Amino acid sequence: MEKIRAFLRRKDIVFSAKRYFIDAMGAMAQGLFCTLLVGTILNTIGQQFHIGFLNAVIVTIGKGDGAVNYTIGGLCSAMVGPGMAVAIAGALKAPPLVLFSLIPVGFAANAMGGAGGPLAVYVVAIVAAECGKLVAKETKIDILVTPIVTVLAGIGIARLVAAPIGTAASAVGSFIKWATVLQPFFMGKRYIISCSIVDNITIVVSYIEPGW
Repeated sequence: MEKIRAFLRRKDIVFSAKRYFIDAMGAMAQGLFCTLLVGTILNTIGQQFHIGFLNAVIVTIGKGDGAVNYTIGGLCSAMVGPGMAVAIAGALKAPPLVLFSLIPVGFAANAMGGAGGPLAVYVVAIVAAECGKLVAKETKIDILVTPIVTVLAGIGIARLVAAPIGTAASAVGSFIKWATVLQPFFMGKRYIISCSIVDNITIVVSYIEPGW
């Protein structure tokens, strides 16, 4: 048991509320701001003030009916999953190969999570980062082993838990909407208080459909 503890200390894997909730969630919020929220701000400024280069399509991904056009803000928003995952990995003090491997993991978790994408990214990124840290610099072919383990662990976990997390997040959102319609003053007040207590609610709220 002592050997395991020594190994975890050497790998800087610390099971604590501070690291997983305060540090990881704080970093996650920054990753969210630098991608989704900045993208939304740029799009809004471009539309409201008719700024050409902010409204212009700068890249098109795909062809035919499946083609998707992106503005500068749109590209920022599209990178929300990778942005949050890398930020979380940084907060967990992941080595470079683990950090960079969280880019595809974050994208996958956010896409698979649907409405609960940010919450899925949070869970998956933590587990994948810690798995990557376990094997980092333990072999002579670290440049292969660490990214492969991190990506496979992350996307594998996302495959298992991202969709259920998204479903749960949607259910909670639907309940809040229903309760707010029934008691708009009391539920609206409690909802605001909840947001102030748990800053991570902002991440879920950002995905709520317009018109709520």
